[in-house]
Amino acid sequence: MTIKTYQLETLTCPTCVRKIETAVKQMDGVKEVEVLFNASKVKVKFDESLDDGKEVKKTIERLGFDVLAEK
Repeated sequence: MTIKTYQLETLTCPTCVRKIETAVKQMDGVKEVEVLFNASKVKVKFDESLDDGKEVKKTIERLGFDVLAEK
């Protein structure tokens, strides 16, 4: 399992948090998702054999959020 953290631009509402959590949780290989509202970060635990993290980033960006950094 791999854990990556994605730094986003400022999250503005709890609806944004639910939107990201719902979309990322539905992805193949994703085991856990935690959206940190005050820090504007998304922590994702996933199976690296199914995703190297780029698809997670693309999913977040398709929802309309800019990913500023990935660790």
